[in-house]
Amino acid sequence: MEKARIAVPSLGQGGLEGRRAGHFGHCDVFTLIDVEKGEIKKVSTIPNEEHVQGGCMVPVNLLARYGVNVLIVGGIGMRPLMGFRQAGIEVYHDSTRSEIKPVVEDLIAGRLPLITENEVCGGGRAHT
Repeated sequence: MEKARIAVPSLGQGGLEGRRAGHFGHCDVFTLIDVEKGEIKKVSTIPNEEHVQGGCMVPVNLLARYGVNVLIVGGIGMRPLMGFRQAGIEVYHDSTRSEIKPVVEDLIAGRLPLITENEVCGGGRAHT
């Protein structure tokens, strides 16, 4: 991974040593990780904005404003996935780890897949 700004939906205060939120649109914060030439250069967090049912573009627009080009999720609905794709944000999938740092390291090492349409969650249920 040459250069990227990665976003990870996070619980509590977030940060590299934090835990991922399972429901990305309703996470407390997004942990942003700047990666250059395969190395983590900077870590910051931004608070999530109010997300109501059907407001799937709220996190898409927020992360796009902060220059994010990669998102790691445990699950996501079709509407926000399409929104992230339209915004030029690649969405990677990992449903096994809850810690932020190992999942980011897996992404940097090329071990995480892009999420496919077959892996999206149903509308109104978990992970939308």
